[in-house]
Amino acid sequence: MTNQTGDFAVNSAAFRTALRQEKIAARMSLPAVDHYAASARVLDHLAHLLLPYPAGVIAFCWPVRAEVDCRALVTQLLNAGWRAAMPVVVTTAAPMQFRAWWPDAPMTADPHGIPVPVTDAIPVPDVVLLPLVAFDAASYRLGYGGGYFDRTLAACAPRPLTVGVGFELSAVDSIRPATHDIPLDVIVTENGLRPRQTKHTP
Repeated sequence: MTNQTGDFAVNSAAFRTALRQEKIAARMSLPAVDHYAASARVLDHLAHLLLPYPAGVIAFCWPVRAEVDCRALVTQLLNAGWRAAMPVVVTTAAPMQFRAWWPDAPMTADPHGIPVPVTDAIPVPDVVLLPLVAFDAASYRLGYGGGYFDRTLAACAPRPLTVGVGFELSAVDSIRPATHDIPLDVIVTENGLRPRQTKHTP
């Protein structure tokens, strides 16, 4: 007898791997002028979303592989009284730790070569900006495949506002989410905001 559940999982994993490769390549091939213009619109939408909230703690990732660079937005929030943090992998297959960030914060490289702060750990953020490799109509996010954000968000109490940040070229009908995938509260691209039907506020 064929194991249909197992076959679906294998097929979905292969689909997600191929989708990940396709969308990363598409993002990295954006002409610089188009990338800059789309990023500016994303950051403008993010500012309109977040600046009305009371100042809190926002977490974001250092940009890699032509992701949207959120540092200017985060600096704007810092000037408005917010605090900032970056997620750091401390233990494999465990939730990430959030460490304080500011423009002159001391940095090091994690095992993947991504800059991360060498600062004190801070509590669960109020808002987490998550880079998107791909996303779908149900607000599910496809990342790089490590599952770090899903484990981290599942361990956060209370859960922060989760904001996916990316480009319209990352949109698909479905990423074929796995059981551990957590839908985001809102997705922001150069075209605007895509909130879930049930919206969470920090």
